[in-house]
Amino acid sequence: MRPLWVRYGRFTTCTPTFGGAMAEDGRGLEIDGVSKRYGEVTALADMTFTVAPGELFGFVGSNGAGKTTTMRIALGVLAADAGEVRLGGRPVDLEVRRRIGYMPEERGLYPKMKVGAQLAYLAELHGLMRADARAAVARWTERLDIAHRVDDAVESLSLGNQQRVQLAAALVHDPDVLVLDEPFSGLDPVAVDVMSDVLAEKRSEGVPVIFSSHQLDLVERICDRVGIVVAGRMSAVGTVEELRHAGAVQVEVHAPQAPPGWVDAVPGARVVQETDGRTLVELGPDGDDQALLAAALRTGPVHSFTRRRPSLTELFREVVSA
Repeated sequence: MRPLWVRYGRFTTCTPTFGGAMAEDGRGLEIDGVSKRYGEVTALADMTFTVAPGELFGFVGSNGAGKTTTMRIALGVLAADAGEVRLGGRPVDLEVRRRIGYMPEERGLYPKMKVGAQLAYLAELHGLMRADARAAVARWTERLDIAHRVDDAVESLSLGNQQRVQLAAALVHDPDVLVLDEPFSGLDPVAVDVMSDVLAEKRSEGVPVIFSSHQLDLVERICDRVGIVVAGRMSAVGTVEELRHAGAVQVEVHAPQAPPGWVDAVPGARVVQETDGRTLVELGPDGDDQALLAAALRTGPVHSFTRRRPSLTELFREVVSA
């Protein structure tokens, strides 16, 4: 599989082309040149990315960046002005949409309906026979630790348990692809672990999974690839390691006797953070870590000098502010 090199701003990332695998498997999700406008406002501009079978794709961006709009277009809830969404090479139509498991950010449940009856109803809407629907409800409510609440109305549940029911609704018909909008919102740490395990299981079954989240540490930990969206455009995409290595090199320096401004004389270096003799320095393309070390030593003893790559949270801030 040949890599496709794409440049987004100052980031150059390698994103695999999954077309062959997706066509063969029939479950890969492709967002191809999708654009959407509301009057003078551009919600999406040539949004393009793929989610391969068995891939967990993190979709991140600021509020209003276009994540939810992209997902709604993928579901057919909204119509794109241009571009196309395909599942396994096939344009998404009503039949294809039945194969997608969707979890909206806003609660999409009937609050007064009982949990078990509601999940069975949704499963039958997706084409399952009644007996199969009931079996699926039993399986997923047990897996998500809400089996003891199947006879309770949704409105009587905590927000965390409502989120579990919402995930069960996305999974109950055994979908070929999962599209989840902020699935970890409002969950306690135990529920986050359960949700993460379920997504990992679906990935191991070859299901493409895309989810949006503002919990970037979680995205960094569990996702195979990440796309960062800014103002309706895909600004950076790749594995976390690809994105981190495309970002600027940073050096943590512990020089307790260094005076303020000691980094100013080092070409290509700028201070990111400085506290109690510890300085985080970013090196630009013309920066030299050995020149930085020499400057630090001139101020007195250097207790540590460590090169590091930015976290996904730091990368996100850099991309969004660029």
